[in-house]
Amino acid sequence: MPLAPYRRRTLSAAVAALAMTGLAAPAASATPTPGSSAAACNATGFCEDFESQTGTSPGGRWSTTVANCSGTGTAAVDSTVAHTGAKSVRVTGRAGYCNHAFAGTSLSGLPTTGDLYVRLWVRHTTALPAQHVTFAALKDPGDNGKDLRMGGQNKALQWNRESDDATLPAQSPAGVALSTPLPVNAWTCLEFRLDRTAGRLDTWVNGALVPGLVVDGTPTQDVDQQWLNRGGWRPAPADLRLGWESYGEGDDTLWYDDVAVGTARNGCG
Repeated sequence: MPLAPYRRRTLSAAVAALAMTGLAAPAASATPTPGSSAAACNATGFCEDFESQTGTSPGGRWSTTVANCSGTGTAAVDSTVAHTGAKSVRVTGRAGYCNHAFAGTSLSGLPTTGDLYVRLWVRHTTALPAQHVTFAALKDPGDNGKDLRMGGQNKALQWNRESDDATLPAQSPAGVALSTPLPVNAWTCLEFRLDRTAGRLDTWVNGALVPGLVVDGTPTQDVDQQWLNRGGWRPAPADLRLGWESYGEGDDTLWYDDVAVGTARNGCG
C-alpha cells in the first residue's frame, strides 16, 4: 500500500481526520480470520508467525529480556491462542517496573537508514490504564541506549521517547482525543513507519492512520510539537521487543503474532 504524502496539519484538520478513520469498525479486509493461513508477509527484513517455535520459551531469533531487575512478568510461546496458525507469544504483564517482560529480537541485518516498517498483531485482556505503560520497545544506541516506547497513557495509545520523556501525542485532553484506545479481547493490527533519515513517524491501527500518532516534521500543537522541540531526532533502533512494562498501575495479558519488519509496508491483509 503506497504511503500517502505528508501534509501540513492543523488541529481542526486532525480532528476531522480522526472522525473519518473508522477505528471502531475496521474494514473486513484488515482482519484475517483467526486460525486461517499465515498473514500476508512481504517484508524486506523478516516475518514471524511463531509456528516454528518448539519450546515454551521464545527461541530462534527471539529471546526473553528484562532490564535492570526482574519480577513476576513472563513471556512464553502459547499454543492456546493465535491470530493465525496455532502459536503466538503470550506475555503475562504485572504492574510495577520490575515485573516487566519482553520477547525481543535484534534488527541487525536490516538497512540502517531510510524507512523501517513494523507490523504486529496484538490481543490483550485489560483496557489501557491512565498511567503510563509500554507494550513495544526499540532500543536506540544513538539516543544513549534509551528506548523508543509504544504503549498507553490516559487510556489511549501513545509513543514515549525515554531519553527526554516526550510523548506523542501530547498528554493534553485535545492530544489524547487524537489517539485511540487499544481494543480489548480482539486481535488488532498495529503498524508503524520510522523514517530514520528525516525523523518522522506514522502509526496505523487496523489499517487507519491515527492523527495523534504522527510526526510529520511540522510542529502541531497537542500532537508532535513537544516531540519536535528536540530537533535532530533520527531514530536508529537496534532491536524490537514485544511485552509489557508498567510504571505504576496496570496488569495485562497480551498475545503477539504475525510480526513483519522491513523496509516496505505490509499492511494488515
